[in-house]
Amino acid sequence: MTRFNRLGIVTGLALAMAGCEQMQSGAESGRVLSTQSGAAIVRKDDPELVRKGEAVFLRHCAACHGRQAEGAPDWRRRGEDGFYPPPPLNGTGHAWHHPTAMLRDMIRNGSPPGEGRMPAWGDKLSAEEIDAVIAWFQSLWPDEVYAAWYDREQRFME
Repeated sequence: MTRFNRLGIVTGLALAMAGCEQMQSGAESGRVLSTQSGAAIVRKDDPELVRKGEAVFLRHCAACHGRQAEGAPDWRRRGEDGFYPPPPLNGTGHAWHHPTAMLRDMIRNGSPPGEGRMPAWGDKLSAEEIDAVIAWFQSLWPDEVYAAWYDREQRFME
């Protein structure tokens, strides 16, 4: 092994350890964090918020996204109507790729015209209920998925 390979491995390990330390100080702790824009980042250790989110989700979202937010079985394949079926929100789909603001916007305003069948919920759900739904489905995400989302969220806020 060359000196440069060892240096790369040591540097990589140091960066990974630093990332783990940062994750444990914020994302892993699970508390609600405030960002510079004032947008809340929600996580699973607010049991009341998560319970409320589950109730709202089951009442309004489960018919399409599944009771455990598992999405449609064929969510990656366009239907005959040209739209994709509802994706999973449980960490196995792509919801974790989106910042909080985008998740809120999609729930509030639905899919952009011609791009999907997600209805707008802004006239039916309060901002608190929307945040609760996000908290609930984020509570289903494995810690690694949440940490990756949290990292993206922080970059988005910069």
